[in-house]
This record gives sequence, C-alpha cells and structure tokens, in this order.
Amino acid sequence: MRFDDNRLLAQLFGEHDCNLARIEQRLGVSVASRGNAVSISGPPAVADQARAALNALYARLENGYPVDMHEVDAALRHAETDRGPSAAVSGSAGEARAVVTRKRRVTPRSPMQGSYISALHAHELVFALGPAGTGKTYLAVAVAAAMLETGAVERIILSRPAVEAGERLGFLPGDMREKVDPYLRPLYDALYEMLPGDKVARYLANGEIEVAPLAFMRGRTLSHAFVILDEAQNTTPVQMKMFLTRLGEGSRLVVTGDPSQVDLPAGMRSGLRDALETVAGISEIGIVRFTEKDVVRHSLVTKIVRAYDSKTARRAVADEDPPPEAGA
Repeated sequence: MRFDDNRLLAQLFGEHDCNLARIEQRLGVSVASRGNAVSISGPPAVADQARAALNALYARLENGYPVDMHEVDAALRHAETDRGPSAAVSGSAGEARAVVTRKRRVTPRSPMQGSYISALHAHELVFALGPAGTGKTYLAVAVAAAMLETGAVERIILSRPAVEAGERLGFLPGDMREKVDPYLRPLYDALYEMLPGDKVARYLANGEIEVAPLAFMRGRTLSHAFVILDEAQNTTPVQMKMFLTRLGEGSRLVVTGDPSQVDLPAGMRSGLRDALETVAGISEIGIVRFTEKDVVRHSLVTKIVRAYDSKTARRAVADEDPPPEAGA
C-alpha cells in the first residue's frame, strides 16, 4: 500500500508504530512500513481486513480527525464485519453518521453503532439491546444533546427504574433526589461528556434537561422531547407500557437495556422482554441488537462478556439434559 500525504503517516502509524502493532496483534498479520509504503503479509482474508482498516484510518486523517488506539479498534471492527470491496469505505461511512455535540464529535466504533445512530434519526421509538460497553446509552445521549442544540427537540428527559442489585431506595440516606441520583449517575456522566458543565447545569435548572426515575413519568405526555429510558430490563410490564404510551407529538423515545442483566425479584417478568414480544410486529419501531463483538470498552470487557455468555449457554444445555435414570 502507498499513501500520498507523508504528513499524515506519523499519525496513521502511531508513536513507535503502535497502531501497526495493534493491527498485527488483532489480526495475526505482519505489517511493515518503509517511507510512505506499507506491506502486509498474512492470509488473504485477514490481509484484506488490515488493508481496509488502514484505508479507513487514512481517510479519517484526511478529513481532519485524529486517530488513536480506540479508532484503530473501531476500524478493525468495521473491516471484519464488512469484508470485501465495501470495507475500504467504512471509515467515510462512519464519518457520515457522526454525531456532533458542543464538546465532541462522536463517530460509530462498530457497524452496529452506525446502524444504531441511523435508527435514532429515522424512528420515533427505538429499542437498543445488548451487553455493557456497546454504547447504547452513550450514543443515545449524544444524539439527544445534538438534537437539543439544533432545536430539533425542546428538551431531554433521561430516566431509569430505581432497581439495582438488591438495593432499595428506602435503605439509602437523604431526600428523594439524593436517593435516586446514584441510579442516574451514568446518564449525568454521558451528558457532561457531550456538553459544557455550565450548560448542563443551566439546562437542568430550567428544565430543558430533566433526569428522573421512571415512577415520575406516570400521567405525563412527553411532547417535543428526546426521552431515554436506560436499564429498561429492570422495568415491569406495567411500567414499560406506561412509559411507551407517554410518546407525544414531536418526541422520540429510546429504550436501552441488557436482557441478560435483570435485577428484578425472582419470578418477576422483565418489562423489556414483554415489550419486545408485544410490539414485534410494528414496523415503525427500530430494534437494534448489539453483541459482545460491539463492545467498545477495554478489550478485556469483550472477553468477560463472551465468557459469561458461554457459561449461560452451557448452563442452558445442562438444564435441557434429562436426569439419569435410577440405577444407571
């Protein structure tokens, strides 16, 4: 491979060629650079992925955007999923679906993230399902912040059910706001990633951004708002129906959750699973399903999620096996 602009190569290769080393590590190929040329040695399929990733990263640099280790991993995920001639344009496709907020320009770091951003713009109701670290909440907050800044919506409403790993609100100190804030902290964190702190404080003070537990949604009609329900696997069917029927004129609802991480009391059905079965036939609703391949946090998180999924699958197989007959 040859690249025309030598000025971009230092960023493309990374300090001490760390980006090239990352590609070698992830794909099991050999990548060598000499001047403005790069040679890739390895099986044709993975060599094509390496070439596609480098082309996508170079296109990103040409457009004026930085490249770091996270972007290298993102380019590799795109290349692995796309495979073939279209893989080379995955970087420019990702830029086309970028979300621009006051503090950040957020680009999809996996093909499924790109599909999710498209769904958030195309549908008034979107379900985002999958394990931790796939960007379900982060991207929803990014799109919400961008829409608020451009006037596409008048306010953002962020909500979660106040159910976490055996804790109960009554056992926590303080008034209601102090009780629910720990549950809503991930939503605050995402907001401060997208908007300046003083702006978030002003929006929270004047009601343009509202953060509230799910119980506070009852009886309301949410118009001209971007509404996100996070950790929706911990809702009951009654709560989920209540939330979904809050949709008002000019609003968008986003429901995020991991069906494998339900913290409800044993025997209680998850409102997320119930809703997915109920609305499955409605074509206007967007449903995006992430897997462990879409995890964009530390690479160890992907391995942890995969290990738990494997354990769950083995347990399911074991439960299906009939017990041995007496005397066998």
